[in-house]
Amino acid sequence: MTAFFALTTSLLWGLADFGGGLLTRRAPALTVVVVSQGLAALVLGVIVVATGGWSEAGPRLWFAVAAGLVGPVALFSFYKALALGPMGVVSPLATLSVAVPVGVGLFLGERPGLLQVAGIAVAVTGVVLAGGPQLRGAPVQRRTILLTLVAAAGFGTVFALITEASTTVTGLFLALFVQRLTSVATGGGALWLSVRQGAPALPEGGFAWSALPALSFVGLADVAANGTYSVAAQHGPVTVAAVLASLYPVVTALAARGFLSERLRAIQAAGAGLALVGTLLLATG
Repeated sequence: MTAFFALTTSLLWGLADFGGGLLTRRAPALTVVVVSQGLAALVLGVIVVATGGWSEAGPRLWFAVAAGLVGPVALFSFYKALALGPMGVVSPLATLSVAVPVGVGLFLGERPGLLQVAGIAVAVTGVVLAGGPQLRGAPVQRRTILLTLVAAAGFGTVFALITEASTTVTGLFLALFVQRLTSVATGGGALWLSVRQGAPALPEGGFAWSALPALSFVGLADVAANGTYSVAAQHGPVTVAAVLASLYPVVTALAARGFLSERLRAIQAAGAGLALVGTLLLATG
């Protein structure tokens, strides 16, 4: 069960990342986050009512609220980084989110093993190489790496929080719904402030209603991935769930190669690969 749900998580995250990155190339990242998460919240609200999820309300929902506050920051940073590209570098670097559970373990008194120490070294090397020679004199590339690392930290925090937000399936639906409502409120506030400061909320041609199905898919795939990851982590070793769920960059990279014909420099591909290897070492150490 753990393997099935974790691999499903990889597929959903990978496709959601690819779709979100594409949409952010055509519309402001905050708009993509707010609209996609809002659509997901509507669907989750119907599910909560249909399953009687409100009966699971309790103190654990504060974890969902916290996840909802962190989530929009992570998604905005990630979608912006994907829009700047290339996706084949950004997506693997985001798997460093696994370092957050490792950090929590260290805070609670755990000590890293040799594999975890090796993972940290390999991952840091990957981060440096993934920017490639373009890092020098290219602030856009530096910004892409920074946004991706912010997203990774945010994703890792969300994963840890949402796992603690519920212990039952109906409770998980409620937790995801509360998380999305908080995300929409937080992202909506940020969007309002950015518009007040002169940033556009919509692309030049206005809102493309034809993009609504894609926005719905991105929001629903993202929330479903959170749910399947939570189930995987609760029904088996977290390390196994984290390793298998962290394979989602393969899906994103394959989609980018197949639909966008992306090609990476050798040093960038090597750096992205090292970051992924380092993440796996961190999770299994």
